[in-house]
Amino acid sequence: MRTLPGVAGLINEEDLATVRERSRIEDVVGSYVTLRPAGGGALVGLCPFHDEKTPSFRVTPARGFYYCFGCNVGGDVIGFVQAINNCSFVEAVEFLADRVGVQLRYTDGGGGTRVEPGLRSRILEANRLAAEFFADQLTSPDAVAGRQFLAERGFDRDAAEHFGVGFAPMGGRELAKHLRAHKFTEDELIKASLVRDGGWDYFQSRLVWPIRDAGRSVLGFGARRLFDDDRMPAKYINTRETPVYKKSHVLYGLDLARQQIAKKNQAVIVEGYTDVMAAHLAGVDTAVASCGTAFGDDHARLLSRLIGSTDALKGEVIFTFDGDAAGQAAALKVFSGDQHFISQTYVAIEPTGLDPCDLRIQHGDAAVRELVGRREPLYRYVMASTIAGFDLDRVDGRLGALRAAAPLVGSVRDASLVNGYIHELAKMLGAEVDEVRREVSRAGRRKLSHGPDRHDRYDRAPASAPEAGPDEPALLGLPMPNPRDRSLEVERGTLRLMVRAPEVFAAGWNDVGADDFTHPAYRAIFAAIAEAGTPAGDWPQPVVESSSDATVSAVVAALATEPLLRPASPAYAAEYVAKLRLLSVSREIAALKSKLQRTNPVQDQLGYNRMFATLLEMEQRRRELNEIAAGPAN
Repeated sequence: MRTLPGVAGLINEEDLATVRERSRIEDVVGSYVTLRPAGGGALVGLCPFHDEKTPSFRVTPARGFYYCFGCNVGGDVIGFVQAINNCSFVEAVEFLADRVGVQLRYTDGGGGTRVEPGLRSRILEANRLAAEFFADQLTSPDAVAGRQFLAERGFDRDAAEHFGVGFAPMGGRELAKHLRAHKFTEDELIKASLVRDGGWDYFQSRLVWPIRDAGRSVLGFGARRLFDDDRMPAKYINTRETPVYKKSHVLYGLDLARQQIAKKNQAVIVEGYTDVMAAHLAGVDTAVASCGTAFGDDHARLLSRLIGSTDALKGEVIFTFDGDAAGQAAALKVFSGDQHFISQTYVAIEPTGLDPCDLRIQHGDAAVRELVGRREPLYRYVMASTIAGFDLDRVDGRLGALRAAAPLVGSVRDASLVNGYIHELAKMLGAEVDEVRREVSRAGRRKLSHGPDRHDRYDRAPASAPEAGPDEPALLGLPMPNPRDRSLEVERGTLRLMVRAPEVFAAGWNDVGADDFTHPAYRAIFAAIAEAGTPAGDWPQPVVESSSDATVSAVVAALATEPLLRPASPAYAAEYVAKLRLLSVSREIAALKSKLQRTNPVQDQLGYNRMFATLLEMEQRRRELNEIAAGPAN
């Protein structure tokens, strides 16, 4: 059973199993990726998570797993929906349940369901039709003000079509009439936030942007006021919260930026819809924006999933801010949540106060690219902003600035940068480097002894992966092993056989232990295998479920799709185990020989003799394992 976030209830286990059974992975993946037979029952195609010309994305229907050998992402059908739609486990299950017609039950003491079966798919279809309707209306006579708005900001008709920009008619009932003609009920349209109580269209006389998820499904809309007599006072209004639209979980432009974010390990955060358009048209194709709410922790986790699909430690999350007080405050707020990123966080400051859209209008595409190119580390910017609040001409001012900035330096994630930042802070303050180093050290000790000072809003422990919700994978997993590492070939081969053909092993996995594996990911996978219990028909799904680590899930998915070198059999398993144990024994022998060399046989004769006897036994054991590992004589 899976716990629902923020809801006292569990998805019924039988329903979850039914969703898994009916959701054929080749059908679900095939709706996003063109798959072709690759032999052995496997299917291959171009990976939807990164750009490639040669297919490295592999689906194994018999096992129910997918894996990309190019970007090292993989999992089951639910994991695929999570990745492609950037949604939680529960949302992925609900998406698939609607797709295959399963009515999910939630046990919360009183029973009942949260959302009617099929409602999500009906809302998504209504949104798709609404987006097409709005786009068509942009060419109507009533939309001249909308077209003028776009033209004044440097967006032509091709740009409007590329981003799906549309117009909500003035009459106020046209969309409702259009959708009712497609057999949608008024209740469905109200729940989709397309129609208000009373039958009026939710968006009227406004320019409209569709907000899509990474799979290009329309989740909702954002709309800008065009006319002074608009009855809605807000310049921008967004779709209300619906079963498919949660403003803290969506980013405008993600459908267009997803692949580039994963490819470039970079995400640029701007403030509005036109800023996203301007950035993309200027060549900054990793730009996204939050929708009707401030950028928050859930947005950070969403981006971390994308950037984390490749080399997260080399990734960049870049925020664009104005150079005024509001921009500084926004940067400080981002810093307070920076622990939710597994990438390096930067800020790009435009001193003139122009947003990317206005910057492009006044200075061209190159100016937008240069804005991003001038990015600086968030820590450095926050450090300078913090110091700016003190009078550095006074002794007490310099001391106060040092005490305020020292915790910032100590919280830098990359320890290799700390020494450089210490020198930089010393230069900013005109202080001695040793003095700054001592204060940074004291700030760290205060943190360890007393925890964060409630009077110092920036005094934080070193950033780490956020605590994942009950339905979310951990953002930071174990290091990903290189599948082509020859030194780990036996470890990977043994696990591959355990995942693909567990029936050829004796009870207890032929006495293999976690210590037989040297790579932490492989060690964790074996621990998950041992914990998963007796292999059954849905194997290796229990292995994935017994570990919350993202790397474990990805590697198990890869192992489930990798071919065996020869037909599985108990003899084949015995040979692999012998090879694995042989490596373990060889490591033990090397360690014992090293200890013998450091032991004086005269001063510690008893200990030396005991170790020597053990060495002889281990050498005998190595010879025996060698014979088994060599296989039967030809």
